[in-house]
Formats: sequence, structure tokens, C-alpha cells
Amino acid sequence: MAAEDLPDLLMAIANGDREAFARFYQRTSAKLFGVILRILPERSVAEDAMQDAYAKIWRNAAGFDAQRGSPITWAATIARNVAIDLRRRERPAGRQRDEDFDFDSLTDSAVSAEQLAALRVCLERLDSEQRALILAAYLNGESREELAERLGHPTGTIKSWLHRGLARLRGCLDG
Repeated sequence: MAAEDLPDLLMAIANGDREAFARFYQRTSAKLFGVILRILPERSVAEDAMQDAYAKIWRNAAGFDAQRGSPITWAATIARNVAIDLRRRERPAGRQRDEDFDFDSLTDSAVSAEQLAALRVCLERLDSEQRALILAAYLNGESREELAERLGHPTGTIKSWLHRGLARLRGCLDG
């Protein structure tokens, strides 16, 4: 089955097809586990999150909309959100620093090497505080409230800073 058949597998999963679910798992598990491991580096915790993510995929397969994105992006978003939720509950020690994020780990079928290079260049053009804030929020999954508490600023200020930083990043990537 080719990658373009993932939407068909999701439709079958939505109808309760366990075989389709097994094939979907086989085709996507390496990618999703990588997404989860970036957020939850402790393997046993990541494995729990992986199980939760696939349970959510099973329950929500009917909600997949090919008009809004690819199946792998949809599934990766579910996995990422499950991992972030679990990390927020667990608060494991030794969380990765924003500046130390491994961009090479983002390379996959959904992100080309050129897109990744452009992202790196554009992030480097931001001032270090904006860059750290965006990485903390969007790659490490910290909430605005967590950032506000950690940085000692009101949540509204963090929200504004993120908005302005993302606007600059978008302008750089589009321009």
C-alpha cells in the first residue's frame, strides 16, 4: 500500500477495520514515535503516550478531513498533543532547552530539507528572546501560562510576543 492510501486506511479504521488499523500503525508508528520522543525522551513514558495516541486515532478516525491536511500530519498532531498533555502532567526532569532543539529530527516526508533550512534561517533572523519563546511554545509544547510563569510576564504579554514573533517568522518564510 502506498503513502497515498493512508486516507483509505483511515476511512476503514473509522468503520472499525482492525486490519486497516494494524496497517496504518505499521506505516506510521516510526514517524509518530519520533514525534513523541522529541517531547518525552524517557522511552517508557513515550511508549505510554504512543499507545494513547493510537487509541485516540482509532476513536477519531472518522474526523480525519483530507481537505485539511495529510493523514500523517493529522496523526502526528494527535501524537504531539498527547505527548504534550502527558508531559505537562508528569513534568519529567531534564527537559530539553529551547536553544538546543535538534532541527534535524524534524526531517521527514512532510518537511523537505529546503523547508527545514528556510525555517532555520528565518529563526536565526529573530532576536534570541523571540526565537526561544517560539521554540518553547511550538516545539517543546509549553503553554502561554507556563511561559508567563517561567519568564515572569503576564500571559497576555506572552501571547502578544508570540503573535509578533510568528508574524515575523511567517513574513520571512513567505518572502
